[in-house]
Amino acid sequence: MKILHVTDSYLPTIGGIELHVHDLAARQQATGHDVAVAARTASADAAGDVVRRIDHHRHGWLLHEAPDVVHAHVSIVSPFALATASRAARVGIPTAVTVHSLWTHVGRLPELARDVCGMRRWDVTWSAVSERAAEPVRAVLGVPVQIVPNAVDLDRWTPFGERTDPEPPHVLSVMRLTGVKRALPLVRTLEGVAARTELTATIVGDGPERGRVQRYLRRHGLTDRVRLTGALERTEIRRELAHASVFLAPAHRESFGIAALEARASGVPVVASARSGVATFIEHGTDGLLGDDDRGMADQLLTLLGDPALRTEIALHNRAVLPRFGWDQALERTAELYVLAAAAPSPVGARLATRRVLVG
Repeated sequence: MKILHVTDSYLPTIGGIELHVHDLAARQQATGHDVAVAARTASADAAGDVVRRIDHHRHGWLLHEAPDVVHAHVSIVSPFALATASRAARVGIPTAVTVHSLWTHVGRLPELARDVCGMRRWDVTWSAVSERAAEPVRAVLGVPVQIVPNAVDLDRWTPFGERTDPEPPHVLSVMRLTGVKRALPLVRTLEGVAARTELTATIVGDGPERGRVQRYLRRHGLTDRVRLTGALERTEIRRELAHASVFLAPAHRESFGIAALEARASGVPVVASARSGVATFIEHGTDGLLGDDDRGMADQLLTLLGDPALRTEIALHNRAVLPRFGWDQALERTAELYVLAAAAPSPVGARLATRRVLVG
């Protein structure tokens, strides 16, 4: 099968969509599919010959690619991916759209896009990376939305060596330093908890909020307790996880939470928002602790830091029991999504006409 993934942004930009599409394309290629990624922004060598960087002046590129299925990956504002999905569906190419973000607390953007683009009338199959992400898509579009979760390589993130729990306990966060990911609330939480118990912390990641985070840490005298590393490769993140007592994921508007899943797969107890997609794979009291708001997450973090026995109990569970979201499951659900897309209604005669055009 020839699969064309479409995304507005791609590597070397680092984010949830970029990494997921890269990994998904590589896994599909490894199983024998012919896979390409089309993006507005991408490095020419981001993933070898699989990448197609599309500029505004290139016409007819979609028919030239001749995919068997188009898989568009969208967030809140994804004009290229959504326009390509609409075009593909109109010419009869089976088309799936996966929503990777939460369509909440962004004003009327989703409704405006729906009305301006006529998204309710598109012959596409919709999906989202979690039930939390699917709910607002169903509400906005009034269509069925499948769940096709993100995934991690469970073999890569499996814990290694004996568990160590440093003293004082060490908190790790891995995230883009942005407002949506809540970089400043993260350091405020660390400051509040650090005033009540001993801890050290590492924040892995980069982004537009990094300067503000650094100034906050200096202003509050936390630079000797909280370390900023910038962006790290996955092998380096794995080493950081090996020395973490707790993983803290502060974002409420997290549609899934790949970094938190990597921590969970590595055996680290997770503290996260009960309102986010992280609750898809973190059961309160079993895999970690969940809080309803910032104060609740701070309280849960304080509980874990102050209770070594509970930390050990959760860590041993996480090391012994693999999470459900490995690539085998993700590939199976994605294949099912493509079957649904192929069975979706299409404009009368368009698919056959398109095929005649594509094959000459």
